[in-house]
Amino acid sequence: MQPRTKAAPALADRVSLISMSATMKVSAEAARLKREGIDVVGFGAGEPDFPTPEHIKRAGIKAIEDNFTKYTQTGGVPELKSAICDNHARDYGTAYKASECMVNVGGKHTIFNFTQALLNPGDEVVIPIPYWVTYKDVVNYTGARCVFVDTDEDKGFTVTAAMIERHLNPKTKMVIINSPSNPSGAVVEDDEFKKILELTADHGVWLMTDECYDKFVYSGQPFSIAGMPGAKENVLVVGSLSKTYSMTGWRIGFGLAPAPVIKACEELQSHSTSNPTSIAQKAAIEALRGPQDDVGSMLAEYRRRRDYVIDRIQTIPGMKMAEPKGAFYAYPNVSGVFGRDGINSAMDFTEKLLQKAHVAVVPGEAFGTDKHIRISYATSMKELERGLDRIHKYVDSLLQ
Repeated sequence: MQPRTKAAPALADRVSLISMSATMKVSAEAARLKREGIDVVGFGAGEPDFPTPEHIKRAGIKAIEDNFTKYTQTGGVPELKSAICDNHARDYGTAYKASECMVNVGGKHTIFNFTQALLNPGDEVVIPIPYWVTYKDVVNYTGARCVFVDTDEDKGFTVTAAMIERHLNPKTKMVIINSPSNPSGAVVEDDEFKKILELTADHGVWLMTDECYDKFVYSGQPFSIAGMPGAKENVLVVGSLSKTYSMTGWRIGFGLAPAPVIKACEELQSHSTSNPTSIAQKAAIEALRGPQDDVGSMLAEYRRRRDYVIDRIQTIPGMKMAEPKGAFYAYPNVSGVFGRDGINSAMDFTEKLLQKAHVAVVPGEAFGTDKHIRISYATSMKELERGLDRIHKYVDSLLQ
């Protein structure tokens, strides 16, 4: 008698609400081609190409040598919480206490914790387009609904309070603002951000400010809406050391919020990661309390690369681009080549570009648009030159 084959148990319904990060998909496909011996220029992942600064690495090594390798407090060690609060106070005039701060396994984890702790099925979350890929999926995972706000490409994709106000209703629970923006590099003007704060406060809505690129702005000074009087009551700050200190693999992010929210997030985190990695926390303390020269050096280099990318994109027929004001991404419009070589969307263009020119970029569909691609210029000038040469050559071939 043959044993009866049984079907595997089904996946949970909520898993169907999320998808693999598009940026990770692009990186994985580019890596696969490289393993096959193909010379691929990667503009996909938003990861600084700089090494973690030496003094930060040494702090991590010392933590191992000192046997600081055990469990820590769920929400981070007190010394790191103090360093986070002190830095934010120094930079933005805030006054957060340890009870209003928690350390997470990266900024993405902070966002996940906030949304899980605050959103219920049926709630609505207002998100400007283009948006970072993770916002949509983590909101969907809670059972809440994303409400997307169109922005104007000709005005640099920046969002305004008036744009947001049209989408607020009794179901609105949260507004998410990412400034500087991934993927567009848009920066919300300080006065406009204040209007958004007033709007959300008046409506009793949470304002989540994603500050993961806060130090990388190309004009003016970094800004946090959390520094405004009364902001603490409805502002959620998402921070990360990944981009600022080139510590992506260390996985340290943080959240600043009212104490009851932090308590709820720590309870949630106690059943997921237990605590952030002990060794990485020691390195993070050094990053925040040690010399900051490397941050300025990285910003200067990103500005040089950004200017180069802008100049190059302007010479490519069929492409146009709003000037990035911060972060390290370009978000050019490629609709000028639609209708050629079977290309009718950014996804089509991205696939053809990888197949024929061996350049990896992220399609705009991942960020809520279908006419754009995201180019990360967190890579060397040599790679930027090689990749943009290939893009230019491929586009020329389409338009001949």
